[in-house]
Amino acid sequence: MIPSNRAGGDVVLMEALREMIERREGTHVEQLVVEPIAADRAAGELKQIGYGLPLRLRYRAHGQEQTAVFRTQAPNWFGHDRRSDRACLTLLAADTFAEQPQHLRVLEVGALCGDKLVALQGGGEFYLLTNYVEGTLYADDLRRIEKEQVALKRDLERATRLAQHLAELHAPYQGPNSGELYQRAVRDLLGSGEGIFGLVDSYPRDFADRELLVRIEELALRWRWRLGRVEPPPLCRTHGDFHPYNLLFREGVDFTALDASRGGLGDAADDLSALAVNYLFGGLRFPNAWPTGFGALWKTFFAEYLARTNDPLVLKRMAPFLAWRLLVLASPIWYPAVTTELRCVLLGIAIHWLEGRSFDPNEIETALAAEDLALLRVSVATRLAAT
Repeated sequence: MIPSNRAGGDVVLMEALREMIERREGTHVEQLVVEPIAADRAAGELKQIGYGLPLRLRYRAHGQEQTAVFRTQAPNWFGHDRRSDRACLTLLAADTFAEQPQHLRVLEVGALCGDKLVALQGGGEFYLLTNYVEGTLYADDLRRIEKEQVALKRDLERATRLAQHLAELHAPYQGPNSGELYQRAVRDLLGSGEGIFGLVDSYPRDFADRELLVRIEELALRWRWRLGRVEPPPLCRTHGDFHPYNLLFREGVDFTALDASRGGLGDAADDLSALAVNYLFGGLRFPNAWPTGFGALWKTFFAEYLARTNDPLVLKRMAPFLAWRLLVLASPIWYPAVTTELRCVLLGIAIHWLEGRSFDPNEIETALAAEDLALLRVSVATRLAAT
């Protein structure tokens, strides 16, 4: 956003623009005039909305009259609500305008930093520098349970602590535009490159059971309408990628979460599914580790979360989020060692819940028994052929 024209903001903007132009031109700039360009919203024009308010810059440098346009992105509900969205669009313009014939050219790409305009021209990939934390991946705990087939006291305590953390994290969003922001989260769940459709696209073209993927996408679209119109929207703070490879434990239940994603706002069902589906995955791969191992973690995790939040409605929204994470676990790209049979079982379970069967974490064994896992691939294919 450009600085406000109140409280001297227009003076700050003028100075920042002057410094930018002089840096580019390598000389003193004279007669700088800044004026808005709003042709697409002029009186009588049919189109009355745009993605920003460009400014025309008129100035004199090297003895010649020059003109340029200064552009910023305005936040709105068309997928531009996050600063990262607007940065993406700006960089995309800088990378692609020159490839278009008969198109204007980008002179510079930069960022507003306080009262300065900082150029990013010629830069490469963006990077993050974070602090370092000690710990071992929570995934290591799950691999041990696979071998020992039992959850220790510490394992149950950690599942309890993770549930408590999410219950605390999932504070309802109190800001404006909660409906639009929740719709954005649902849209990302389905349509983003990391969401359901992106995961489906990552499967090989010759994947043997494509009908399972088609069915998941069809059902996911129905869930988009069911979730996107929930009132009031159940928008809350979220981690966005709360899985065992993003959790570092130290002694006891002391842990640090890594790599929060997707804007920090969404549906609590997202974080619950991201973690719980790994307990289910371990039990499917190692059935003997379910009764006293992964099954105990599953039930402990959900029981603690529901007791602290008293939010049983979250269970009614779990299906598409579980399907998303099951697509990851069944992916030949993400988990190449998973057997073909287990891949189809995972996809079949996703369909089982997407089709509207109630999700009750206390009845997980009954729910899965309803679809004989050894015959799931055949039963799902038969059901699809009949529709």
